[in-house]
Amino acid sequence: MNKQELIAVVAEDTELTRTAVERVLTSLLENIQAAAKKGEEVTIHGFGKFAPATRAARVGRNPQTGEAINIPARVDLTFKAGKQVKDKLNG
Repeated sequence: MNKQELIAVVAEDTELTRTAVERVLTSLLENIQAAAKKGEEVTIHGFGKFAPATRAARVGRNPQTGEAINIPARVDLTFKAGKQVKDKLNG
């Protein structure tokens, strides 16, 4: 499911317009990203936790040439599903 499909489903379920749902979803995603950029976690009780994770710099290899390359440190966004989500997926 892509973003537009999600917007359509939520709009139908909530009887809100697609425009309203898109604004809410866009705001939600932007605020999660902004919090992660500041190093903060975002926890949605019963759903899960979004958190920034720092990946250390490392040396990798070019698979075609075998040449060593430096891979810089970076910050990724991780998601850990909450118990209710895990139970729905597995039950």
